[in-house]
Amino acid sequence: MQFYPFSAMLARMKYISRWGLMRSSRTESLCEHTADTALLAHTLALISVSIYGTQVRCETVCVAALYHDASEILTGDMPTPVKYKTEPLRRAYKALERDAAAQLATLAPHPARRALAGYLEKERQLLKAADRLSALIKCIEEENTGNHEFTGAKAQQTAALHAMQCPEAEYFLEHMLPCYAWTLDELSRE
Repeated sequence: MQFYPFSAMLARMKYISRWGLMRSSRTESLCEHTADTALLAHTLALISVSIYGTQVRCETVCVAALYHDASEILTGDMPTPVKYKTEPLRRAYKALERDAAAQLATLAPHPARRALAGYLEKERQLLKAADRLSALIKCIEEENTGNHEFTGAKAQQTAALHAMQCPEAEYFLEHMLPCYAWTLDELSRE
């Protein structure tokens, strides 16, 4: 009998902690970040279709987000200041991510491997914006608990989002991000 440990390996996302160099008031797992990014990616795709009239496959963007950091199961969450410090480090880390994604794909049943390969890369603009939005929201949540360790990261993520010149992300920043500071009662009001 042939066994395929792909899903079992993905289930280990819950054990990978993010923001390793930062003092967090609440630990965020890779699984949690992945779910948040998938929800945000789907929302950005819906904004793209409904507000900007683009031809985006919302479900494809969402599914790609589910796999966007899957390679970190094998590599761990490399801190941003480390992986982007120099161009040789950036290239080496990208190569490591590609190798880890390819290795993960080999754990799936043979017919599914080709389909998974596209989901294991994070090249789409909406997906990258969703990934950055997830990080920005984490920074805001940490600041809201009084943890100013994330102030610099918040500024960095905000600047990077604006630099992307992604209208869907700008729409989210203006119309949706402020709601993350609301209480449950405020969120429940119509």
